[in-house]
Parts: sequence; structure tokens; C-alpha cells
Amino acid sequence: MTVNLTAAAEFMATHARVLDRRRFDFLLGSGDAAGALSALDAYRNPDGGYGWGLEPDLRSPESQPGAALHAFQVFEEISPQAAPRAAAQAEGLAGWLASVTLPDGGLPFSLPLTVRAGTAPWWSGDDHTTSSLQITAVTAAAAHRVPSLAGHPWLARATRYCLDTIAALDERPHAYVLSFAVHFLDAVHATEPEAPALLERLATFIPESGEIQVEGGTADEKLTPLDIAPYPGRPARALFTPDRIAADLDRLAAGQREDGGWTVEYAKISPAGALDWRGAVTVGAVTVLQRNDRL
Repeated sequence: MTVNLTAAAEFMATHARVLDRRRFDFLLGSGDAAGALSALDAYRNPDGGYGWGLEPDLRSPESQPGAALHAFQVFEEISPQAAPRAAAQAEGLAGWLASVTLPDGGLPFSLPLTVRAGTAPWWSGDDHTTSSLQITAVTAAAAHRVPSLAGHPWLARATRYCLDTIAALDERPHAYVLSFAVHFLDAVHATEPEAPALLERLATFIPESGEIQVEGGTADEKLTPLDIAPYPGRPARALFTPDRIAADLDRLAAGQREDGGWTVEYAKISPAGALDWRGAVTVGAVTVLQRNDRL
């Protein structure tokens, strides 16, 4: 299956938000890191965190842990081209995360919302006092891929929380918790002595097919090997056979729609969020295919 990058670019111009258009252009070598960072600035709050729908299904303006992952992804993509500006903003975000971290070192799944309209019900929960392995693991994993955050006190606390909480798992967790825990252990595999053994343990929770149905999601919502291990040459990739990875890359390439973009199987929460997700996952699909030498 051949990806049509021209059609993908036309889709982005027609449908995607400015941030993802800038990321797409940078990915293909025609954009600049400063432009992507400036687009990200629109979602940044004075406290150093991010909101305003950076997480497409969380439309409320205040800073939220759920938006931090998306910001760290941009910092990873543009580093070191946008240093030191990107490094300063990444450190500012880590500082904000430290300010909302709970005593055990974990992040709450979400913080109180000032605007509930257009936001998915899972972000609107009222328990803001319990740490979430799901949100802490995926955020810390992304932060570990930003070089300027090495040794940051917040990241050290979040890392310890994730290692301890993963070690305490005695049954297969929710699909996203499992996937994000694998992301985290992959990111710290070389720096945390416990990580290799914990990754091997989590591997026992992954079905032989490599696909995990998302509990509580839509009928077609499932995680695949590339969702769990998107980086080639990394320890998490060894959880799957080369044939399964090749088949999943074929599936991903074949997922390009007639309009040039990719789509998601998530529940559609708001018109803006549904469209924002399509732009974001189109960048994500092209990134994974490029990273795996499929473009």
C-alpha cells in the first residue's frame, strides 16, 4: 500500500488545525520548528501548562495533565531545532506538572473543569485526588523523550510512582493503562534497573494477536502493535514478531481515506474535537510510517 502524501497534505490544509499543519510541514521537511512551537503557544497558559483543547476531547481552557502529553510530543518532534525556547517551555510544563502532582508522585487523571461543554465524560470526573497510572505513565514517557528534561525533579518523582505502581499490578489493566505503561517502560528501559523485568511481565498481558480491545470504547476501538510499540529498534518492539509489525504497518498505510487523511475509532464527543483528532492522527500515522521506513 502506497501512501499518497500529496493527498495527505491537501487533507491537512482543508481540515486540520494550525498546530497539526505546522507539525506535518515540519515532519516532511518543508516547515520550521519555530512555527510549530508558535502554534503550540496558543494552547499555553500563564502557569506553564496547556489547555484550550490541545487534548481534542478536553475543550476546557485551564491547564490539564491530559494536555501535557501532546505538548511533550511537539517538544520531542522539534528538539533540538527549536532549542533553547522549546527547552524552556518544556521545563515550564514540568514545573506546572510538579505543582499538581499528588503526594505519591502521580498525576490526577484530570483537574476541575471550568468549561464542561464539548468535553468527554471521562475527563469530567470529580475525583481529582487519586493518582492515575494511565495519565502519569503516558506523560512521563513523552517527557523522557525530551532531552532537556533529563533529571528534572518532577520527572524523577513521576518515574518512581510509575515503576512502583506497575510493579504492583496483579492482573491485566485497562487497555490504555497497559499500552501507556509499556510506553513508559520502553522510555526508561536503559536508565531504570527495574524496567526490563517489568516490561517482560507486562508482555504476558498482551494477547498473541497483539490487539487489545478497549474496554468501554466503541465497538471498533482497539489498540494494535503499533499503538503499543511505535518506535523501531526499541525494547517494546520485541514484544511483537516482525510479521505482526509488518502487517500492522500495512494496515496503517491502508487506513488513509479518500480525502487524504486518517481517522480514529474513538467516540465523537464534539464536532471540533472529532476534526482535531483527524488532523492529529494523520500526523501520527505519517510519523509512524516515516519512522518505520514506509514512506
